[in-house]
Amino acid sequence: MEKAKKIITNVALAVILLVSVFLLLFPYFTSEFLDVRQEQEDAENEARLIREELARIETERKAQEEAEMKIYLTGKFDPATREDFISVAPQYALSANKIYLRKETYEAYLQMRSAAESAGVDLKVASATRNFDYQKKLWNNKWTGVTLVDGKNLSQSIPNELDRFKKILEYSAAPGTSRHHWGTDIDINGADPAYFNSPKGAREYAWLAENAYKFGFCQTYNFKTSTRSVGYNEEKWHWSYLPLARNFTEQYKNIVKDGDIKGFLGDAQIPALNLINDYVLAINPDCI
Repeated sequence: MEKAKKIITNVALAVILLVSVFLLLFPYFTSEFLDVRQEQEDAENEARLIREELARIETERKAQEEAEMKIYLTGKFDPATREDFISVAPQYALSANKIYLRKETYEAYLQMRSAAESAGVDLKVASATRNFDYQKKLWNNKWTGVTLVDGKNLSQSIPNELDRFKKILEYSAAPGTSRHHWGTDIDINGADPAYFNSPKGAREYAWLAENAYKFGFCQTYNFKTSTRSVGYNEEKWHWSYLPLARNFTEQYKNIVKDGDIKGFLGDAQIPALNLINDYVLAINPDCI
């Protein structure tokens, strides 16, 4: 009995000792635990802030890239100042003015031109890159009657501005919507439907229709059918370099809005039109 009491007493003393030690060290362990937890929370907060900052930077970067691409797609730049453009050699151009193309487009054109020469066909660049200001001058001249359209002064023959806008759109893109802004599109040997109905023009067009695709070029505006019922009239002279133009077409669809198309005579009519879908994107299905 005495032995049992002694064991109980020893156990009780051991328990008391353990409890005492626990009570003595509890603040330390509690403090350590709280410190570790605080450090963990601080690390998690810091990681969250870093993620948010990186996301903000990425959002700003994408917004900046989109803004720069919008400037490019709407032609608000000078091709002479860009390293990715090159001037067309005078002997290959119909215009006396200095004209430019994207380097990739120009190289493909030279290869196509060389192949055409072997077949007795001479392909010259009538028009290449036209920035916003250049296109604006062409457009405004037609709008005011400085340049006649079908032999008429449209400011007099079509006083209704919406009808006049649509008339010019038969063959001319509004500033900010032309594929010629991109440096990927070439007018070859003129821009006159009658020329390509002549024996010489018809032969040149026949060669292009048969061979241009081998060099990456596509006739952007084919004859209107059920597959392309809206947009510009057929242009046998207008050819796009697809390895670049396809991407720019997709970016235009995603980036440019109607509100970005402005700054020229008649632009008040834009809300009544569907310029992007019915003109910019209304191209030969083979070029998409």
